Amino acid sequence: RLIAEGKAEGAECLLDGSHCAVEGYPNGNWIGATLFRGVTTKMSLYREEIFGPVLVCMEVDTLEEAIELVNASPYGNGTSIFTRSGGAARHYQHAVEVGQVGINVPVPVPLPFFSFTGWKGSFYGDLHAYGKQGVRFFTETKTVTSRWFDEDSVAGANMTIQLK
Repeated sequence: RLIAEGKAEGAECLLDGSHCAVEGYPNGNWIGATLFRGVTTKMSLYREEIFGPVLVCMEVDTLEEAIELVNASPYGNGTSIFTRSGGAARHYQHAVEVGQVGINVPVPVPLPFFSFTGWKGSFYGDLHAYGKQGVRFFTETKTVTSRWFDEDSVAGANMTIQLK
């Protein structure tokens, strides 16, 4: 439903997995990888939390606008930033209100020994799923996964994902 609504609301569907078929399982209900860009805060793709292979790309002009966009969401599962700027990454990881932050990694899903640390509408109950957070339920933790490359001449935060 959300894939169809995203298209109808004007988001650009770059990869459509809504007609996915898996050989040997003709009666399955399958969704393949789906990628949207040009999504706005008015669209259902933004307003509803999607669990599945659907990636929603939104564009802003500044780091502060990116932080405002993430923090305005009623959900707080995870977010990623791609940058060569350590300062921009550090500011972003501390300022965003989510449980999982990726720095130069596309999906900030932690390894099993970390808890699943969703915040806001992405979290239900009083305990996180597993790990030490099962005991420390009065805290809001943030898992940061980072990947850094050699320095080059590019300065500032690069908040662009290029599709090839």
